[in-house]
Amino acid sequence: MTQPLPLQHNFSLKSFNTFGIDASAKLYLRVDTVDQLRAVFADPVLRAMPRLVLGGGSNLLLTGDFDGLVLHIAIHGRELLHGDGGHHHVRAGAGENWHQFVQWTLSHEAPGLENLSLIPGTVGAAPIQNVGAYGAETKDFFLSLTAFDPATGDTLEMDADACRFAYRDSVFKHEGRELIVVEVRFALPRAWQPNLRYAELAHAVAEQNLPAPTALQVADTVIAIRSRKLPDPALIGNAGSFFKNPVVAAEHCARLLEQFPGLVHHAQADGSEKLAAGWLIDQCGWKGRSLGAAGVYPKQALVLVNNGGATGEDVRRLAEAIQADVLDRYGVRLEPEPVFV
Repeated sequence: MTQPLPLQHNFSLKSFNTFGIDASAKLYLRVDTVDQLRAVFADPVLRAMPRLVLGGGSNLLLTGDFDGLVLHIAIHGRELLHGDGGHHHVRAGAGENWHQFVQWTLSHEAPGLENLSLIPGTVGAAPIQNVGAYGAETKDFFLSLTAFDPATGDTLEMDADACRFAYRDSVFKHEGRELIVVEVRFALPRAWQPNLRYAELAHAVAEQNLPAPTALQVADTVIAIRSRKLPDPALIGNAGSFFKNPVVAAEHCARLLEQFPGLVHHAQADGSEKLAAGWLIDQCGWKGRSLGAAGVYPKQALVLVNNGGATGEDVRRLAEAIQADVLDRYGVRLEPEPVFV
């Protein structure tokens, strides 16, 4: 006999989003297996409801209560696979904590993900967002994933080409938005070399007099940098970097440099220029400022925070005010990273 789904009604999501926004879901289901997903979409009532697929809640802004079904992906499991001559292959369930998974790979002598240490969220969210930091991105180590298709009730295997990775982007934000990631596999290099292309990380490693740093030492350095610059969501509600670094045409960047010689910019392979969103926000005077209970973190202008009791609408209003000022001063439109629900 099939077990009924353990649905919960009027479920508080406050502890399930890193902003700490106090909102609730009409229905909530912790998903531990793919069979549970199949059961949800085989039920015509549940299938017809608005739904929100939730991982770690670290890339989410709840602007109110959710009048639908929240599917909290909690599929666990980690495993070292056979791999090939050049790579270690590892797999993890989509509900695994990302940072704990990175630490696990390092403890099993499978380095490569160390630059992505301490990023909040789950393994399943990493390819959706193509999370990146300190000169590395998920796509650099991605092998394949398994996704559940609600339209068919089947799972499908997807390689990197199928995922269409881009800067903080993937197919899962576009026509693949209905797909639910349930497992991810990574290929980590056996002939490992530290990735110190990011200047801040290279400087921090050099300060420690580490001419040949190990992967664990790189990870510890990344953790120290992030801990120093970014607030702990357990203490101050936030979703990490709130805005993407905008990419503009070279001509636009050149015009801005004439007016703002200190503009932080990085040339891209296609000739465009990536600007530092945090610098733009800081120059507009927003670092450390607040609107009501929502504010900009004093140590990093790219991070919006819940100073206590903020609603999702408070955070939205703050974000819109920042966007308006940056657009007015620099002619650059900032795009939020979190999903607004």
